[in-house]
Amino acid sequence: MSVDPPSELPAVRGTLTRDRTMAELTWLRVGGPADWLFQPADEADLAGFLAALPADVPVFPMGVGSNLIVRDGGIRGVVIRLGRAFGGIAIADGRVTAGAAALDSHVARRAAAAGRDLAFLRTIPGTVGGAVRMNAGCYGTYVADRLVGARAVTRAGAVVTLRPADLALGYRSSALPDGWVLTQATFDAPAADPATLEATMAAQIAARDASQPTRERSAGSTFRNPGGHSSTGRADEDLAHTAWAVIDAAGLRGARRGGAQMSTKHPNFLVNTGGASAADLEGLGEDVRKKVSQHSGITLEWEIRRVGEPAARPGIKSDKPTPG
Repeated sequence: MSVDPPSELPAVRGTLTRDRTMAELTWLRVGGPADWLFQPADEADLAGFLAALPADVPVFPMGVGSNLIVRDGGIRGVVIRLGRAFGGIAIADGRVTAGAAALDSHVARRAAAAGRDLAFLRTIPGTVGGAVRMNAGCYGTYVADRLVGARAVTRAGAVVTLRPADLALGYRSSALPDGWVLTQATFDAPAADPATLEATMAAQIAARDASQPTRERSAGSTFRNPGGHSSTGRADEDLAHTAWAVIDAAGLRGARRGGAQMSTKHPNFLVNTGGASAADLEGLGEDVRKKVSQHSGITLEWEIRRVGEPAARPGIKSDKPTPG
């Protein structure tokens, strides 16, 4: 649904922009315009906006677009992107509280400087809000292992406090309802030597850069690892091959479609080599899923979120949105 007259949207203290192109806001640099982009001034501004926004207007919260394909037709409704007011980091009594817009890497480094261990966040791209929503994890530690609680604004504009159990964190997933916007999270951060933490994080960064296309336009892991997963979201990789291995075994390292490519460095990374459309990227991903299934019988599941509508085909007014 497209929101037409500006009078349909509530007054805000933040910034409300119409027809905002999403390509500039995603790491893959693709995507058509959102009907509206809302950047709230603070939590009260966000809550007031959602409370007054007509219930039939879709809402999509986003972080820095690090794990996202926005389709070429753009996003109907309102995209909510949190800014500096939601980026604070506070450390006290062995816990770290961070705004949902705080970068994961910044939280890890600030915690380390204070002698608190959240090193698993250092190499995770994106923001705290996204990390909680997707139960992000690295090097054997997941958000579910450290999360104490979170704050969110519901689609109806209520500010709520969430316990980890409320989020039902699973493998790369949570039960956060559609349209709810995480604003803050608190983590238990064990004490550790700052110098040791810095050395650990430096080694993690070096290992990541050696194995992943960190200098190319990508959105992190394209597909979830197949196999068994615990209730807290930990992948049991002994039960199945990793996603990169089954892609490689199917001969798809370096596979291309238009400007999209499965990285030659890490075949579970989808890369925009220049000029790719969202359709190129998603289409290549679907090609890979099909060919891996044919080769090994394994059905890969997307880890990158795909949202919005495809571009309208010539002679057709609009395409029916496909699920993300």
